[in-house]
Amino acid sequence: MKTALSIAGSDSSGGAGIQADIKTMTANGVFAMTAVTALTAQNTTGVRAVMETSPEFLTQQIDAVFEDIPPDAVKIGMVSSSPLIRVIAGRLRYHGAKNIVVDPVMVATSGAALLEQDAVDTLCTELLPIATVTTPNIPEAQILSGLSIYDRSDMEKAAAEISEKYGCAVLLKGGHSINDASDLLYADGSGKWFEGERIDNPNTHGTGCTLSSAIAANLAKGYDLNEAVSRAKEYISGALAAMLDLGQGSGPMNHAFDINSRFTR
Repeated sequence: MKTALSIAGSDSSGGAGIQADIKTMTANGVFAMTAVTALTAQNTTGVRAVMETSPEFLTQQIDAVFEDIPPDAVKIGMVSSSPLIRVIAGRLRYHGAKNIVVDPVMVATSGAALLEQDAVDTLCTELLPIATVTTPNIPEAQILSGLSIYDRSDMEKAAAEISEKYGCAVLLKGGHSINDASDLLYADGSGKWFEGERIDNPNTHGTGCTLSSAIAANLAKGYDLNEAVSRAKEYISGALAAMLDLGQGSGPMNHAFDINSRFTR
């Protein structure tokens, strides 16, 4: 069985972060392993508290995985500080990690910044150059590229800028765009659009985590990047289209949510 490692924060509500990654990787047919960067107290309405892992303990987690069950792919999600980013980059280089998917979690759905500027700089200089692909949404791509994004042409310019600047492929997600939910994969000097229709589902907590984990799972299984992205898009679109209602929450979404449940029940 192929294996994948998620390096990310824990989500106590189970819809995003490490928990979403485990469910996604399992549903996509690979053995999931984890290295936790932070514990969070959160639900679909927001984050209440964060307790960050120490660099020393994160090092021990990553080394323990690689020394026993070397992963066929690595997904990196929420990493909130420069010291942890440096640990991840250093240990992945040391172990010769392959098929690295970086989900640059910088901006919350509300638009609030999640990373200090020094951590953004470290992510760009340390993690992106070793990534196979990075999966920014539009606000994150604007930070990474320094460009404003209003339409498809802007997406193409930003994806090219990020790819050429940091030497990795870029899947620029169109979920924040006005007209559709089409994503652009830019790799090796050219772009390819993965068309998608916007699904009217208010329960989108964890979609970014799920997409990047599904890409990592398919890379682990030996698919090339184009096919891995295509399969991941199909997976997440099916999950959103299922329109599951898992609870009776009282927040803005009204329901606790986990987009992977259609596939894991």
